Amino acid sequence: MSDRQQALRALPSVDSVLADPQVEALAKNWGISCVTSAARAAIETARAAILKGDAPTQWDWPAQIVKLICSDQEPTMRHVVNLSGVVSHTNLGRARLAEEAVVAAASAGASNVNLEYSLKSGGRGERDSLVEELVMRLTGAEAATVVNNNAAAVLLALNTLSFGKRTIVSRGELIEIGGSFRLPEIMEKSGCHLAEVGTTNRTHLADYEKAIDPDTALALRAHTSNFKVVGFTTKPKLSDLAALCHERGIPLMDDLGSGALIDLAQLGLPSEPTVADTIAQGADVVTFSGDKLLGGPQAGLIVGRREYIDRIRKNPLKRALRPDKMILAALEATLRLYLCPEVAIQHIPTLRHLSRPVAQVRDMAERAAAIARGYFKEEAEVTIIDDICRAGSGALPEVDIPSVSVAIRHAKMSPNQLAAWFRERKTPVIGRVERDLFRLDMRTMDDPDRELDTGGWRD
Repeated sequence: MSDRQQALRALPSVDSVLADPQVEALAKNWGISCVTSAARAAIETARAAILKGDAPTQWDWPAQIVKLICSDQEPTMRHVVNLSGVVSHTNLGRARLAEEAVVAAASAGASNVNLEYSLKSGGRGERDSLVEELVMRLTGAEAATVVNNNAAAVLLALNTLSFGKRTIVSRGELIEIGGSFRLPEIMEKSGCHLAEVGTTNRTHLADYEKAIDPDTALALRAHTSNFKVVGFTTKPKLSDLAALCHERGIPLMDDLGSGALIDLAQLGLPSEPTVADTIAQGADVVTFSGDKLLGGPQAGLIVGRREYIDRIRKNPLKRALRPDKMILAALEATLRLYLCPEVAIQHIPTLRHLSRPVAQVRDMAERAAAIARGYFKEEAEVTIIDDICRAGSGALPEVDIPSVSVAIRHAKMSPNQLAAWFRERKTPVIGRVERDLFRLDMRTMDDPDRELDTGGWRD
């Protein structure tokens, strides 16, 4: 009999492994079903290793079972440190919530709440009422409703206001954004018919006027969220387009996308159209995201004239697209911060990071660089460099935001290998490789000692 055959014959049965006193103790903590499954998997792993010829001489079955159980308990979604140079990174979950929003969402998740229950009447309530008054106050809109993201908001509004009818859109606004989201395809799914006007770079008010016919139900403006058309360009003022639409008896919808509630000039950034300004200029329906410049949870907000919002709210699709109690709780807490804009800028991470002075970013870089030098010692060259950051998530396209990065050149790892090493930490650290240099952008760093030294490096 070969050594391999002997090793296979020596493997214990599941019952004998479960009879081990240490394994019995594990069963008391984890439950017999979980431990039995792990024991079976451990034996199968051992059998495969023996057949490959790389099995150890002895097996610590209790340790193997603990390892397998812990692996099963490891979440797929993990906390990462975003030092990518993109403040609101779509692939990393977009906006980080303010602490107030985190607490509100956790509280809602842990308890029953008056989601659709009127505490005043004791009868059924409307979940939109939890945030509608706040949204109206912050935007000047007559009414508001909330769905689970802005794509859903656009789909629902188009389906309600223009199903089977024509919707006019400038050719320069037929956007495609991340994940192959294409506005024309959303319009098709909504059941409305796209009517293109103008050209890619120039669309005049007269183009809209000529396109409006008895089958036209809506005019749509879409924010070019991830690109800019520059040079020889023209588009009508929103107020002029709104006046034309009202004169011809159709509503004007504006998909703002990012949904800024405050003028970004306050943060030292180029101005973006705010929701309040868009409403004031005559837009009848405005859609925007909750997790971009607003800095809240993933949500799609639809605001505007009450007659249109009421129609949208009654659409059967609304129920399929509605947000849950934790999203609404986080959104309400975020919106309440905006009642005091100075507080919002300090408490909402997206706004705080975008408005952070470069001197403060450099201070973060110096602290992070000291940690890196202490960790890598002679194995790497660590420098501090001036850099450029982006807002991300389609907000402020092509706007360079001054930043500072910690750049690392490792003696034994290429920039891409170094990036992979950081991603493999117990708490993954997400940097970027640019111009053959691995960088950790510090604009989104809040506490290097906590987020790098303990959370990302010493494991």
